[in-house]
Amino acid sequence: MTTTSPPGLDLTALYGYFDTNVPGCRGRLSATLLHGGRSNLTYRVTDGHTDWVVRRPPLGGLTPSAHDVGREYRVMSALQGSGVAVPGTIAHCADETVLGAPFTVVSWVEGRVLRTREDTLGLTSHELRRCADGLVTQLARLHSVSHRDAGLGGLGRPEGYLQRQISRWRAQWDLVATRPLPALLRLHQGLEDAVPVESDATVVHGDYRVDNTILDPADLGRVRAIVDWELATVGDPLADLGTFLAYRDPAVDALLDGPAATEPRFPAPAELAERYAMVSGRDVALLPFYLALAYFKIAVIAEGVYARHLQGVTIGEGFAGAGESVPALVGAGLASLGRRGAVL
Repeated sequence: MTTTSPPGLDLTALYGYFDTNVPGCRGRLSATLLHGGRSNLTYRVTDGHTDWVVRRPPLGGLTPSAHDVGREYRVMSALQGSGVAVPGTIAHCADETVLGAPFTVVSWVEGRVLRTREDTLGLTSHELRRCADGLVTQLARLHSVSHRDAGLGGLGRPEGYLQRQISRWRAQWDLVATRPLPALLRLHQGLEDAVPVESDATVVHGDYRVDNTILDPADLGRVRAIVDWELATVGDPLADLGTFLAYRDPAVDALLDGPAATEPRFPAPAELAERYAMVSGRDVALLPFYLALAYFKIAVIAEGVYARHLQGVTIGEGFAGAGESVPALVGAGLASLGRRGAVL
């Protein structure tokens, strides 16, 4: 921790806000950037007695609705007590004059994060399987929550979710593209031509993967918190499953710098899909479409990360590879579309 303000976080201004709005704040703040640039900037903040997490949008290269800290705060608040593991919510500041952007404050959750392949070293295959089972169970639990009963009925429009996702990420591509990529346009058109009848409407996380969870170090099958809810909405739950499985593909290695999700000892996507179907009771026969949609979305996200890197507004290292991952992700999406009607 440092008492020097990290990029994007003015500690003096933040203390002025904490002193009024965050119960239990007892003095001068220090902070460290946990990770940044690929999504919202995330900081661990402490007064020496209590720790919190502060989230704010990136410093530049923003795209509409892609870095909405207010949305993720609303969803986490609504899911308190639902059985879905989320951090405790404390404050949401929409006043951009404080830090130059909206930000949120949530409780610090102690635990283990499997972010990179190195984080899985020393873990047994049994522990990794327990972890995968816990992740699938939490995803199914999220998809069992009634969005209306949770007060999230107005979060999104369930009807036409898949078509809107395809259109939204195509529009995002137009905003962030750094080069022509005809294969991505073919993937977009293929998705347009293959939209299925939606399976259901539930709360969806939008970016569900192992490194967006905090695990119990004593039992990796127990998820203590799901984080990074900025893409959450009400939509087709199989889109979440598709995203979770797409992140198992080594094509994302260049984007996430050797992520834990691609560790070969984790169960294969087909096994994870079967486990989800068993726990949730949902039919996953059309999963190849949802996988293709996930690859399309992740490819656009990767291009956005790369664009911010070229603009010089990312914080930290490991962003140059994001651009390299885009063609591979698009290729995986096209291959998945070609498997429609086949067993995953």
